[in-house]
Amino acid sequence: MQTRLNISGHPVHPFMMTLPLALIVCAILFDFGALVGLHFLSQVGYWTLVAGLFAAILAVGAGMVDLWDLPAGAGKRRLVAYELVNLAMVAMFAIVCLVRVEDQASAPTGGIFLVELLALATGGYGAWLGASMVREFRIGAEPVDDLPTDVIFPADARRPRPPEARRPAPAPAPGSPTPRG
Repeated sequence: MQTRLNISGHPVHPFMMTLPLALIVCAILFDFGALVGLHFLSQVGYWTLVAGLFAAILAVGAGMVDLWDLPAGAGKRRLVAYELVNLAMVAMFAIVCLVRVEDQASAPTGGIFLVELLALATGGYGAWLGASMVREFRIGAEPVDDLPTDVIFPADARRPRPPEARRPAPAPAPGSPTPRG
């Protein structure tokens, strides 16, 4: 399936998802550091989470463009589920940001940290759904017919080599036992 939102034929949404997930993982690591006593990491974690949230909103928007282009069927149902999972992740992180907006410099509470972990697990499930759509339905992937497989794997390279083209087995070393069999 080709998408309207692409750069040189490559869909934009799959590579847009890597930035928010990376920022969110970093934000959770910074928040964990703030929880264990490195309080200066709290504000870094908050602003990293805000940046990840904005990047996720852009990535979900790019996914919505793909959703409009996909015809009805099993692939579209999976894409709708994928988008809902990603929206749930964005909503959980937005709630965390709204709760922490008043006091960004203090370490997050254990409850907020657990919500962040739950939202990260939701995002991980969304990433798995996205990868499964590419594997099963070729959503966001280039058609196989367009790949230059005849250049990469010439037809004669897949045929077994004739016996005369194979290397002979090495002769046994003098004094070594002969193989039986």
